[in-house]
Amino acid sequence: MKPSPLFVQKDNDSGSPASGEPEFLVIGKLGRPHGLHGEILMVVYTDFPDRIEPGEIFFVGPRYQPMKLIKRRPHSRGLLVTFEGYRTREKIAENRNHLVYVRTSDRPALDPGEYYHHQLLGLEVVDENDKVLGSLSSILETGANEVYVVRSNGAEILVPAIDSVILDIDLEHKQVRVHVLSGLLPEE
Repeated sequence: MKPSPLFVQKDNDSGSPASGEPEFLVIGKLGRPHGLHGEILMVVYTDFPDRIEPGEIFFVGPRYQPMKLIKRRPHSRGLLVTFEGYRTREKIAENRNHLVYVRTSDRPALDPGEYYHHQLLGLEVVDENDKVLGSLSSILETGANEVYVVRSNGAEILVPAIDSVILDIDLEHKQVRVHVLSGLLPEE
């Protein structure tokens, strides 16, 4: 997932998959219209672009307008997509700069030990002695591995998301247990 508002919690009983989970996840953002027949550029944020298929329903914009995808094709900056009912450049342009969502309940299952970013954000981070280090505030995607940003009293601690450092992730108890590397913590 790329930096963006990645998830949305709506204020209704939506049947969200688990208590406290968002109802919608961002998978992309619509850009400029392309051509004259309703195509629009979509910058893809999801790690599952193969699931953006014709026939699927996506939710677009701040009102989560359901829109059925009827065509997609690759583009150097993402995908060119066409939605049912949007056959002119002017009509699809109304959706420019809108985010594209899927329901959280429709997300693909992950292998054991893998997590969606929205499941990790906000979790309490503790060391192997149960000392609270802070809360996981963001996740940086680097070439080698992800890095968890832990916010603690205004300071940030960068924790590499590697097996030797991340000891346990317990979603039920909303906690990440880490092995503290020397020099990881700010001076107290």
